[in-house]
Amino acid sequence: MVESESRDERDSLESYLFKLQEELKALRSERAKLESHTFLLQKKYVELKREYDRLVQPPLMVGTVVDVLPNYQAVVKNSNGVTFLVNVLSSVYDSLRPGQQVALSQQTLAVVGILPEQKDERVRAFEIIERPNVTYKDIGGLEDVIQELREVVELPLKKPEVFKQMGIQPPKGVLLYGPPGTGKTLLAKAVAHETNATFIHVVGSELVRKFIGEGAKLVRDLFKLAREKAPSIIFIDEIDAIGAVRTEALTGGDREVQRTLVQLLAEMDGFRPLEGVAVIAATNRIDILDPALLRPGRFDRVIEVPLPDEKARYEILKVLTRNVKLSKSVDLRKIAKITAGASGADLKAIVTEAGMLAIRRGHRSITEKDIRDAMEKIKRTKVEKGPEHIYL
Repeated sequence: MVESESRDERDSLESYLFKLQEELKALRSERAKLESHTFLLQKKYVELKREYDRLVQPPLMVGTVVDVLPNYQAVVKNSNGVTFLVNVLSSVYDSLRPGQQVALSQQTLAVVGILPEQKDERVRAFEIIERPNVTYKDIGGLEDVIQELREVVELPLKKPEVFKQMGIQPPKGVLLYGPPGTGKTLLAKAVAHETNATFIHVVGSELVRKFIGEGAKLVRDLFKLAREKAPSIIFIDEIDAIGAVRTEALTGGDREVQRTLVQLLAEMDGFRPLEGVAVIAATNRIDILDPALLRPGRFDRVIEVPLPDEKARYEILKVLTRNVKLSKSVDLRKIAKITAGASGADLKAIVTEAGMLAIRRGHRSITEKDIRDAMEKIKRTKVEKGPEHIYL
C-alpha cells in the first residue's frame, strides 16, 4: 500500500516536472521572439533617426565648379552667378572637375558633394536600337550608295587605326538626299548593323523646342549619349527642319531654330572629337540647306539616293518577295518595267497590297492580276495625295 502511494507520488512529480520543462521551453521560445523583434525595432529606430537627422539638416546650395585649385580649394559659381573661392571636402577633391555641379554648404559654401550629371530625358525617347536587324541584303538596287557608305562610315568605325596610321581625319558626317521612300533610313540602319553600332534615330523637328536654349541642350545631350554608347550612329531624318538657310530671323521661334542649328554645327566640328560616332542625315530638300552644313568638316560626303531605275526596281522586288508566295506566272522583270517612277516604298506598298488582295480573293499565291490591281489602287491613292506623288 505504502509502496503504491510512493509510486503514484513519483509519477505525479515526474508529470509536474515535465509540464514545467514544457512551459520553460515555451517561455524561452517566446523570449527569443521578443529579442528578435526588439533587435528589429532598434534597427528601425536607428534608420529613422538617421533619416530624421538628414531631413533636419540645413539645405545645400547648388553651384558649378569653375576651376580646381591646390590645397583642397576650388573656384565655384553659385546659382546666383556669384563666384567664390571655397574649400573642398577631402573625399570629394580627387573627383572634382571644372564644369561639374556640386553641393555647397550654406554656412561655409564648402563643396561637400558632387551632383550626378543632368541628362535630358527626352533624349531617351528617341528611337535607340542597340543593333538594328537590317542588313545590306535587305536593300536592293543601291550598290553604289552602299559601297560609298561602307567607305566613309563603316570603315572609320570598324578600323579607326587605319586613318591614324595614314595621318588623316575620317569623314564626320554623311548627308543622304533624294525623294521620299528611296531607302535612306534603311541604309543608315544597315550601316549600324554591319558596324555593330548603336543606332539613334532622330527626326529634325524633334530638336525644335519652344523655349530659349532647350533645342541646343537637346543636341548636346544627344551627342553626349552617342559618345557614351560609341560606336554609334546618329541618324537625323528631315534635317531641313533645323538646317534651312539662315536668314534675318524675325520671330523668337526662328531664332531658336538657328540656335539649335549652331549647336549642331558646333558638336560636329567643335573641340571635342567625334571618336566612335558617325552622323548620317537625310533630306528631301537639299536645295534649302544652310551652306555651313555642307562644308568639309561637317557633312563631308553628300550622297544622292535617287529613284530606282528598272534594274534597281527588279532588285528591290526580289528582296521584297523573298518570303512571299508568288504564282509562277508572275514575272518580276515585267513588273519592274511597268513601275517606272516608283520608289522602294511604293514597291513595298504594291507587294503588301497584292498580298492582301490575294488573301481576300482566296488565292493560294499572289498572281500577276493581284499585283496589277494593287498598282492601280496605290496609284489612285497617290493621285489623291497630289501630283508630286504620282508615278507611272
